[in-house]
Formats: sequence, C-alpha cells, structure tokens
Amino acid sequence: MDEIPRGPSNLCRYQIFLYFICAFQNISCGIHYLASVFLTVSPRHICRPPGNMSQVLFRNISSWRSEDIWTLFSTGHEDRLVVQLQDGDIWELTKCHRFWRDNKSSLNYDYTGHKTSFPCSDGYIYDKSKWNSTVVTEWDLVCNREWFARLIQPIFMLGVLLGAVIFGYLSDRIGRRLVLWSTSLGMIFFGVAAGFTFDYYSFMAARFLLAMAAGGYLVVVFVYVTEFIGLKSRTWASIHMHSFFAIGAMVVALTGYLVRTWWIYQIVLSTMTVPFVLCCWMLPETLFWLVSEGRYEEAQQVVDTIAKWNGTSSCKLAELLSLDLNGPVGNKPTEVKKHNLLDLFYDWNIGTRTLTLWLIWFTGSLGFYSFSLNSVNLGGNEYLNLFLMGAVEIPAYVFVCVGMNSFGRRNILAFSLISTALICGVIMVIPNDYHIWSVGATMAGKFAIGAAFGLIYLYTAELYPTLVRSLAVGSGSMVCRVGSIVAPLCVSLSSVWIFMPQLLLGIVAFVSGVLTLMLPETLGKPLATTWEEAAKLDAAKDSSSGELLPTANSTALEEREVIHSEDAGLSE
Repeated sequence: MDEIPRGPSNLCRYQIFLYFICAFQNISCGIHYLASVFLTVSPRHICRPPGNMSQVLFRNISSWRSEDIWTLFSTGHEDRLVVQLQDGDIWELTKCHRFWRDNKSSLNYDYTGHKTSFPCSDGYIYDKSKWNSTVVTEWDLVCNREWFARLIQPIFMLGVLLGAVIFGYLSDRIGRRLVLWSTSLGMIFFGVAAGFTFDYYSFMAARFLLAMAAGGYLVVVFVYVTEFIGLKSRTWASIHMHSFFAIGAMVVALTGYLVRTWWIYQIVLSTMTVPFVLCCWMLPETLFWLVSEGRYEEAQQVVDTIAKWNGTSSCKLAELLSLDLNGPVGNKPTEVKKHNLLDLFYDWNIGTRTLTLWLIWFTGSLGFYSFSLNSVNLGGNEYLNLFLMGAVEIPAYVFVCVGMNSFGRRNILAFSLISTALICGVIMVIPNDYHIWSVGATMAGKFAIGAAFGLIYLYTAELYPTLVRSLAVGSGSMVCRVGSIVAPLCVSLSSVWIFMPQLLLGIVAFVSGVLTLMLPETLGKPLATTWEEAAKLDAAKDSSSGELLPTANSTALEEREVIHSEDAGLSE
C-alpha cells in the first residue's frame, strides 16, 4: 500500500495536511492529560470559625482580616490563627482543627487555659492570592478529604487505559475516521461538562469519560498517521507526534497563568478541540482499513484524492493489490493464528526480553509524568516550570531521531535511562533554596526520560517477529499506562520525604538502563518474521550490527505490514 502516488517525495502535500490536522488534536490530548496540575492545586488554608470575625491575631501581629495574614505563614509549619468573633468568642484555627477557648477575657496568642476541639464543619478559609478557586477549594478536598484530590489524576489515567482498549478495538471494526470524530467530539463535550459539574462525583465521572475519549483518540490517531505516511517518513512522523503532546503541556502552563478560576480554566482548555472538529470532516478513511473491509471503490476514491492533492497521476488500486498478492509475500492470504500474552514468553530469552521491555515502558511513563506533575513543587514560578517541562521534550525527540540511527537504539535508550537515574541523584543533593538549579536539573531529567519514552515504541517493535509484534507493543502500552496511574501517587510521596519521588524513579530508571544493555541491538537489522530470526538478535548482540542492511524480502514484508490499533503504545 506504500506504492500509492506520492510524487517525488515520500511525504507530500496531502499527507502533510492530514498529519498536521491530526497532530493539532494531539495538543488537546496533552492538555487534558496534564490539566490536573492546576485543577488540583491545594492552597494554604485554615478552618473557618463559626461566625464573623472581628479581630485576627497571628503571633504578635493583629489584623481585621485573615487574608492579610497569609504572607506571614511559614511553609511546612503548623501555624495557627487566633480570632475573636463578633459575639466575643475566641477561637484558635489551624489547617485541620479549631479550638474554642473557655476564657474570653483577653485576646492573646499564647494560651494555657482549657480549650475544646471541634471539627471544621463550617468549611475552610483559603489563600486566594494565586488561584480564585480550584476543585480542592470548591469541594474542600483537604485534611481528611485530601485523598479525594489525590485520586483525580490516577482515575483519569485509568480512563485513558480503558479508552485505549475500547476505541482501539472499535477502530478495527468501524474504521479509524469514525473513531477520531467521536473521540474528538467526546473531548469537547465531556471537557466542557466537567467545568459545569455540581459536585465531586459528577466531576470525576465527566473527567473519566473525557479520559476515555482522549486515550482512544491518542491510540487511533497514531494508527491513522502511520497508515497514511510513507515508510521513509514514518519513524520521524510517529515520534514527533509526541512533540505536539508536549505543546499541550505548554498550553496548560499558559492557560493556568492567565485563568485562575478552575471551571473557566477547564472550559478554555476543552475548547482547544474546536478547530479540529471543524476540519475533521475532511479526514478520509485509511486505505489499509478500506481494503481490509473489501470497500475497494471507496479506497480508489481515496487514491484519486491523494493523487490530485499531490499533483501526480492516479493509479488503479486493483493493480496495486495484484502486486501485493503476487509478490514475495505469497499468492494468497493465509489464515493468521491468534496469539496471546503467553507467546511473548516463547522461550527463556524472549521471556526475559519481554519483562525487561515492560519495565522500560513502566519507567518511561512513570518518569514522564512524575517530572511533569512534580514541576509545580520545585519552587519559583510553577507556570514557567511546567512550560519548560513541555518545551524540553521537543529537542529530546529530535535527539532520538538523530541519535538512534547513529549510535543504535539500545545505546540511546540505555544512555537516556541511566542519565535519568543520575539526574534524579543530582536533584536530591541540590539545596531547597536553589530553585533555578532544581528546575534546570528537572528539565535535564525530563529530556532524558522523554528521549527514552519516544524511542521505546520503535525499539519494542523491532525486537519481536511479525506474528507477535502488535501484541508486544500493545502489552507494553498497557504497562505504560500502569506507570501513568502510579506516577501521581509517586509524586504525592513527597509529603513523606521531599525527595522520595526522585529516589524511587532513580532506582527504577537505573535498573531499567542496566537491563537495557543486555538487550540486542536492532540498528540495521532486518525485521524478524519468525521466532528463529528474533532469537538470532540475541546471538548477534555482541557483534557489530550497525553495518547490516535489511534484506529485500524483509523490506517487502515491512512495506506490507499493517499496523494495528494495539500498536499504538506510543501514546503518552
């Protein structure tokens, strides 16, 4: 199918047009995946007293308003306010408790008399110097309800996992285009709906459905792009789909800086999808899917459209199909055996390879989201921090595209993972007051893990034979999403020890990097079509393989290989 008319270049006007339409919507996926960074901001707070305050006392400073005291609060300390109500009652207010003093005769900060503890049943007073409202302040997700806020991102990622499975399956049944349309509309509808929710549970339901739509789109759009882009540009095009996801992170940072009310912030981010919906009606169905469904007339129309856009003469699809059927692959399509996860443990070496790659997938996702989500905790300007975490990904993907063909997939991947581990160690020894150094080191870590994350899809696909290649990448994608679910929980461990996320990520990244060195190199090797050929990769991993070139037969097989929806593990 790669013989469709493209003109002198492998990537022509029509393919470029489709690529950028789809890539634009990938920005929206990046937006929704990281929107919770500012949705779940937990500002400083104290218990609200059961009445109107007439005077506020903090240490030796007196004020008429509690808002004037926030700048004096110490980060990480259990400061308290002493307030006198209009009825004369005196209360001590802390983050999660309030105490009523028996003695009303004098308003002093220090008090040794009897006082009675009460829960914060009247809500909380929040510091609104940075955010007018977040979902935390909207539904008081603090103190004993703090875990509700911590579940927002893991539940979202669980929705991404479910959406990837469901819509990946549907794209093979009803077509890629219809799934792209439905998931894009779903991102608009459920994204806007989340901004109008009336309680925590309806918000979580809307966000979960939004996650399913975003996860489904990200899976199917990768399949869609790879089925339209020619072989020469396919690797670059697929890897740089990550770059548009990174732009989404930068948009989140800019929107968070400009919009400080959570529901407006949510709606603004969700409407980023609108331009794509206005253009998505122009997206055709892919030739691979149309031919697989026997819809040859529609496929011929797509071929004619491509030729018209690219300024070349069209060709008869029947002739191309005849070439495919009579080519070296075989005269007739053969019945394909169904495979399952057990096939990824074909023998000891293949099983070890599978477990190692699963660990790398997990590490890549864990590190990717840990660095992004933790960027707002580095000090300094949290909006600039997140913006830089997104911006640094783009050169990381350029580094992967250039380096993997010069130094090999294995070497670049191992270097990226071990570098991530070392950078985590550097972050742990940087003093807390050196915000610029912390941000710079975190950017370096995001660069390294982003490079690893961008390469793992291609490397996994090259390590397995054709009959289980889709299964291998699909299983890695599922493990990857487990990492994205664990990442926000890992970041929350900073409340136990500030460097706990870096310690855990550093250990996992170092182990993954060392194990990567034990995998075979695939640079210059033909794609394996049988288990025997895949096993030879291990036998030759210590030899100089960079000079080997694909054979003619393996190239022909690669050109005819259809990438199924399970292959979309590239999604963030």
